[in-house]
Amino acid sequence: MLLTIDVGNTNTVLGIFKGDELERSWRVKTDPRSTADELWLQYRSLVDGYAITGLSICSTVPATLRELRTMIDDYFSDIRVTIVEPGIKTGVPLLVDNPKEIGADRIVNTLAAHTLYGGPAIVVDFGTSTNLDVVSPKGEFLGGALAPGIEISVDALAARAAQLRKVELVRPKNVIGKNTVEALQSGTIFGFAGQVDGLVDRISAELLESYSDAPTVIATGGLAPLIIGVSETIDHHEPDLTLIGLRLIHERNA
Repeated sequence: MLLTIDVGNTNTVLGIFKGDELERSWRVKTDPRSTADELWLQYRSLVDGYAITGLSICSTVPATLRELRTMIDDYFSDIRVTIVEPGIKTGVPLLVDNPKEIGADRIVNTLAAHTLYGGPAIVVDFGTSTNLDVVSPKGEFLGGALAPGIEISVDALAARAAQLRKVELVRPKNVIGKNTVEALQSGTIFGFAGQVDGLVDRISAELLESYSDAPTVIATGGLAPLIIGVSETIDHHEPDLTLIGLRLIHERNA
């Protein structure tokens, strides 16, 4: 079985694949201070009982990636390991000014989106930041847009505004909030949906100058469920997009 690990700034998502099928997945907090041994203890408690024969990893946290390399040397030295980094075959041409700037998760999502839905496509990844990644009909990464994520925006607002506080992130009954809590929920949920829809519309207009088909819009990331029922432009929700991409890249590097 293949263990896939997607290390994000806020959460780490793990998944177990048996062939093409995702058998189980877990979401845990990312702690850059965790040592290799601590990571091993945490991951082992989750995957105990599964016969791991391969490992595929991408990480946007350098400190955690460094400890993961040590964990691999100590505990996974006898299996094939794929780490998404320069030199790994992804099949995704990066048509940007500086390919080294592109996060591994964005490359992985591009491959998975094109494999599942074709192109052109726009991947909207709702995580610590909100990433919009643009995929050509040939599966090329064309660039995209980055915006502050939902949770860090709410945290910043609560920290800087004396009379405002963090609220539960749920969709309010109405856009016009009747109290402070509803007003904050409205501004957050409907506001971010409007941001995504506006960016998707502008990106789609640029894509239509080069390609005849409108893009497919795929939402992923831990905070996607907050927005997919409100956004008017999202076509599909694929919560396991990055894990699927990690499996595909592992297979390409067999």
